[in-house]
Amino acid sequence: MSPRGQTVEALALLTGLYLAASPWICGFNGYTTLAVSNLLTGIAYMLLLGGLGTSYERTHSMAWAAAAIGLWTMIAPWVVAGDAAHTRSITSNLVTGAVALLLACAAATGARNRPHRTPHTGSARRGPRRTPNDAL
Repeated sequence: MSPRGQTVEALALLTGLYLAASPWICGFNGYTTLAVSNLLTGIAYMLLLGGLGTSYERTHSMAWAAAAIGLWTMIAPWVVAGDAAHTRSITSNLVTGAVALLLACAAATGARNRPHRTPHTGSARRGPRRTPNDAL
């Protein structure tokens, strides 16, 4: 994995951890539905971008699912908390959701730019295969 990919993964894990713990860190754990939503989406975000996908297809789709979690995080204070949403929960979720969305988009573009692996050797494919008859 490239240094950029490692950085995105590490930041995504920290973002997911913060999202899961944010109701208790920011003090809005009294809003049970929002606290549970943040806890579950934080754990899901960490699992999606935590390096579990080793192939292009899985990593790319998991990154877009993580982007959806980032979007959900930004609108969750109004959807699940209703009138109980206050400045702490709104600010925390908007900032965390925006960071989560940006990291997921960075992971999606990083997955798209990865070289495809050949199924037999596992090495990156660099061009057409040459056979002994090509030299003739």
